[in-house]
Amino acid sequence: MRGILSVLHSDTEILAALESDSSKIIAAPASYPFLIALKAQQRPVLVVTSSSRSAEDIAESLRDLHSRVYEFPAWETLPHERLSPRSDTVAQRIATLHALQESSSHHPVVVAPIRAVIHRFIATLATQPLWTLEIGQEIGLTDLVSHLTHLAFTRTDLVEKRGEFAVRGGIVDVFLPLAAHPVRIDFFGDEIEELRYFDVSDQRTHEAVVGKLAILPCREFLLDADICQRAEKIKEQYPSALEMLGKLADGITVDGMESLIPLLVDDFSTIASRMPGQTEVIFIDDERIRSRTADLIETNQEFLEASWSHAALGANAPLPVEKSTYLAWDQLHEEMNSLGLSTAALNPFGSDLDTNAHFLDIAAIDPMRGNIEALCELLRTGLEAHESVVFSTVGHGMAERYAGIFRDADLPVQMSQALSAAPTKGSIHITQSTLGFGFHSEHAGILLVTERDLSGSKTTTKDARMPSKRKQAIDPLELRSGDFVVHEQHGIGRYVELIQRTVGGVTREYLVIEYAPAKRGQPGDRIFVPTDTLEQVSKYIGGETPTIHRIGSGEWQKAKGRARKAVRQIAGELIRLYAARTSSPGFAFSPDTPWQRELEDAFSYIETPDQLSTIEEVKRDMERPYPMDRIICGDVGYGKTEIAIRAAFKAVQDGKQVAVLVPTTLLVQQHSKTFAERYSGFPIRVAGLSRFNTAKESKEILQELAAGSVDVIVGTHRLLSQDVQFKDLGLVS
Repeated sequence: MRGILSVLHSDTEILAALESDSSKIIAAPASYPFLIALKAQQRPVLVVTSSSRSAEDIAESLRDLHSRVYEFPAWETLPHERLSPRSDTVAQRIATLHALQESSSHHPVVVAPIRAVIHRFIATLATQPLWTLEIGQEIGLTDLVSHLTHLAFTRTDLVEKRGEFAVRGGIVDVFLPLAAHPVRIDFFGDEIEELRYFDVSDQRTHEAVVGKLAILPCREFLLDADICQRAEKIKEQYPSALEMLGKLADGITVDGMESLIPLLVDDFSTIASRMPGQTEVIFIDDERIRSRTADLIETNQEFLEASWSHAALGANAPLPVEKSTYLAWDQLHEEMNSLGLSTAALNPFGSDLDTNAHFLDIAAIDPMRGNIEALCELLRTGLEAHESVVFSTVGHGMAERYAGIFRDADLPVQMSQALSAAPTKGSIHITQSTLGFGFHSEHAGILLVTERDLSGSKTTTKDARMPSKRKQAIDPLELRSGDFVVHEQHGIGRYVELIQRTVGGVTREYLVIEYAPAKRGQPGDRIFVPTDTLEQVSKYIGGETPTIHRIGSGEWQKAKGRARKAVRQIAGELIRLYAARTSSPGFAFSPDTPWQRELEDAFSYIETPDQLSTIEEVKRDMERPYPMDRIICGDVGYGKTEIAIRAAFKAVQDGKQVAVLVPTTLLVQQHSKTFAERYSGFPIRVAGLSRFNTAKESKEILQELAAGSVDVIVGTHRLLSQDVQFKDLGLVS
């Protein structure tokens, strides 16, 4: 996508806006990654967003446009809460700070939510060089174990999650915080003989590690002799933290120890102070960020006061956090001015009366809601206007499919996987990227349309990222007063209403969630969640009526702990089950045949990325020499039947029979018709078996099934009857 940068860079209006003294640029949000990348060609950039979700999205888009893009995520916890941030969050922050110390010909771009920008961290963070591991390196096994312990890794018997390590003889297993898989380190004496990744599920190694591995800490607050001495010295002054301080004095890490940072550390820093000289700070929608800053400070204070209320009932008293709380908006700008950092803003809207605003001729693409004709007409209009026209998809398969659609519409197409050069005019350049939406600029002569502009659904290829929590999407307009909701940090509460509040001079909408009262007989405590941070809230989907949690009581953390323990037990049972299954003999199906590809090409719809990846995974499982056991989950209309159709076709290609079990007789009719229509033109016999069949029809179908004449049988639980015999059953769907 860097070819589009060349087009934008040649536009005088855009260059004038980027080089002017205007503090605000008004343009479509889809163009922000491109404008930031153009800025980064001249100087380092710190991009500040209002939420973690928007920071992740912008960083992902920027990686297609700039070579040095780093994320600096925020803690999931408040500074005074006795909870520790996740190890992958900590490691990502430390990795970014180390990357900023490296010299390069390209300027760095750091993307951070405002919560991370205003939070002060330990000044010595990421000032020591990282340990690295590689094959042939000489390092004592005991020294490595001591170093991992110092970096807050947890020693276990079996490595199952990030931040754990295990030692067995001359082998060390370690799951680094940012790694997709744990690593097995095989020593020969004091020399690393082998480095290989392994699967958590079966603990078997697979691919070898290429190059060096950097060991990132699991905590920002690491214990040393000075910290332990200070903890020992002050532990009697804070009875509420006596147990925690006592463990720190003994050199033992504990969950929530970060809440003691202001008592044990004197010097603090911010991400702004770690940026290189001449850095420009770009705020994405500065008014929303300013309001979010005020919200964070107010929320922090409200929870601190709630902690004191709980302390009156016998809970632990909160600790002083003045030195580690958030910077106010004015304090943040004062610090940036003292550091000599320039500031700017990218906003979607602006006022003509604002003399600091520069309006660009960059407009968003109107949503097409799956209308292929509207898409083709838009692209044709761009070609006729002699503009550079680019269409972006997520993967190669989707690019090929859209290319066929455009050619059928008599539109000239040119395939370009990366689009590193400026797109020529006269044809549609189909490329692959992770960009969310496109934009149109008549002045610059560029029309960029993405897959999401057509479908409206977000697609992503962030396979390299660690899996994030999958949540129930919440729409505040669909919530009713009294509905149970779950907040990521505070647990189960009851939705009250959607209201407007004015904070810091900005009026916004808030979700009001009520929790159990801190004192008996008093009204429940309430929190106000801004509508732009709804990713922290999900709808409660449990079967029974839940118990409402108390804010700051620790009930939610205990509930999550019990759930984690239950999940580990289930995971252990699954590991044993799958270990037994992989040791059982099975039938390895052949690779795809030309007929298989013809069947898939005849699919009249465009597959979603999830659907394509699931199809490939199912076919890979079928080609392995042990039984497959896979569950496909998805909403109605999202393509589960097509996955079954392709898997069944693959099985029939190897002479196997397929049984498709459905719950109702109506679905027997529907699926029999669907399978038969998809297999038309291929020598495959499909039959349906249900109570709608006459006795004669059922008898004939059963005879043909036993003889092998029926390839695919669709039926209800009738297929489980003893009189149903298969000649060679290969797949049950």
